[in-house]
Amino acid sequence: MEDIINQASKRRTFAIISHPDAGKTTLTEKLLLYGGAIHLAGSVKARKTAKHATSDWMEIEKQRGISVTSSVLQFDYQGIRVNILDTPGHQDFSEDTYRTLMAADSAVMLIDVAKGVEEQTKKLFRVCKERGIPIFTFVNKLDRFGRSPFDLMEELEKVLGIRAFPMNWPIGIDGNYKGVYNRKLAQIELFDKDGSHGQYALKSTAGSVNDPAFREILGDNVYQALTDDIELLDMAGDQFDFEKVTQGELTPMFFGSAMTNFGVQPFLEEFLRLAPTPTPRQTSEGVAGAESDFFSAFVFKIQANMNPAHRDRIAFIRICSGKFERGMSVLHVQSGKQIKLSQPQQFLAQDRTIVDDAYPGDIIGLFDPGVFGIGDTLCQTGQSLKFQDFPVFPPEQFARVQAKDTMKRKQFLKGMTQLTQEGAVQVFRQPGVIESFVIGVVGSLQFEVLEYRLKQEYGTDILMHQLPYGVARWIASNNVNPQDLKSIDNGMLLEDTKGRPLILITTEWQLGWVRERNPGVEFLATPPDMPHE
Repeated sequence: MEDIINQASKRRTFAIISHPDAGKTTLTEKLLLYGGAIHLAGSVKARKTAKHATSDWMEIEKQRGISVTSSVLQFDYQGIRVNILDTPGHQDFSEDTYRTLMAADSAVMLIDVAKGVEEQTKKLFRVCKERGIPIFTFVNKLDRFGRSPFDLMEELEKVLGIRAFPMNWPIGIDGNYKGVYNRKLAQIELFDKDGSHGQYALKSTAGSVNDPAFREILGDNVYQALTDDIELLDMAGDQFDFEKVTQGELTPMFFGSAMTNFGVQPFLEEFLRLAPTPTPRQTSEGVAGAESDFFSAFVFKIQANMNPAHRDRIAFIRICSGKFERGMSVLHVQSGKQIKLSQPQQFLAQDRTIVDDAYPGDIIGLFDPGVFGIGDTLCQTGQSLKFQDFPVFPPEQFARVQAKDTMKRKQFLKGMTQLTQEGAVQVFRQPGVIESFVIGVVGSLQFEVLEYRLKQEYGTDILMHQLPYGVARWIASNNVNPQDLKSIDNGMLLEDTKGRPLILITTEWQLGWVRERNPGVEFLATPPDMPHE
C-alpha cells in the first residue's frame, strides 16, 4: 500500500487547453524535448522542411495544422512520471476535450501574448473551473510582439474571474524579449540565440538580478523597466497562495515561447513542483484514490486505427486506485464480464511500449475487442463501484450518410459502429430506414473527419446530405407515442443507438411551439438519466 501511495505521489497528469493556433502542439512537443523523450523538435510552422509535431498523428491534422484528436504522451523528468493529455485545439471537438479533462488532475492554459483570452479558452476554462481542476497559465509567443503582461493579468481577472500570480516576468520592451526574471530566485535568465528555430534545448545564462554584468548586457532602459515592474509586482500584486490555486481562485502565470524554447524548461520544472498529485474520483460507493486498497479505472477515450497496418482499437483508461499489473483480470462493470488485460501500452505519440505495471494517475492503452464504451468502469473483482457518467453535448448540426457503393455496406456499418463507440459523432436511426444513418455533431469539421476516416480506415466512400435542423431533443414521456406528437410536421423523429426516441427541430423557437402543443411531454437536451454539459 505504501508503495502505491509513493508511486502515485510521483505522477503528474494534466491537459493542455487553448484556443486554436495558440501553440499547444508546439508546447507539448517542447515539453517532450526537455523531458528527453525526443531529441530534435520539428517546427510545426515549417511543415515542408521539418517533421510533423509528435502528437499530431492523423493525416488530416497534418494537412490542416490542427489537433482533432486527443493524444496521450508520457515521459519521466527528474523522478516524476509526466502524463500529458494533448486535447483537440479545434472548437468543433469540444466534447472530446471535455472527456479528456475528466482524466486530468490539472490543466495548463495556453494564451497567445498578442491575442489574450480567446473564445475557446473561455469555454475550456469554465469546464476546468466546474470540475475543480487547478489551472496554470503559460503565456506563449513572446518571440513576437505582444501585449503588456499587466494587461493580460487584468484580462484574466475581468474575463475569466481568476487572479494571476506571475512566477516569472519577461525581460524586454515592446515585445523584444531577451529572457525571463525568476521571481522566487530573484534571478535573470537570458537565452542564447542559436538560429535553430527551437529544434534543440536552448542554452541559457542565469545569475542574480543585482549582477552588474546583466545591467550591461540588457542596457539601462530594459534593466530599469524590469526593476520597475518587479517593484510594482512586489508591492501591488497578489501573494502566492497555493490553497487559492487548488480552489481555482489563483493561477500561477509563466511567460515564454514554445516555438523558440524560451522559458519552457523553467516552466516545466516549476509546474511539476506545484502541480497536484493524482486526485481521488467520485464513485457510486464513495471515492477511489491512491489510498484505496482496490484497483479501479475508467475509460475516457477510444481510438480506432492508431496503427493503420494493424487496424486496432485502443481504449485509454485513467487509473484511479490500486496497482495495475499486466495480465490481471478485472471486472468490466457495464457488461458484467471479466476481462484479462494482457497487452497494456503506454504512448509517446505513435511509439508504444508494453507496460508491466502502472499506478494511480497513469494513463494506459488497452486493446479493445469492441466491449468498451466512453465512461466505462474497470475495477477489481469483488468490487461493485461505478464512476460518474460523462456529460453528453447536444449535437447542433446533422446530416444523413450512407455508403456510396452498396457493395461496401459491410465496411460502412463497421466504420460507423466503431466511430460511434469512440464518440467521434453521435449516430441516430430513422425508424424504418435501414440504408442510412443520421449523424449529429457539435461542429462541422467533424463531418470532414468522419468522411476522411471512413475512406482511409474502412475503404468506403459516403454520400452525405446535410439536414436543415439545429436542435435535438430527447423525448421523455410515459404515455405518449412519439409518432402521436402534435405540430412536428417539420421535424424528424429518430432513435439513438440505445433505442431512445428524439426529435430534430429547426430552431429553439419551433421547439417552444412544439412544447406548448404537447403538455406533459419533456424535451431533453441530453438523453434521459445522463448528466448535462
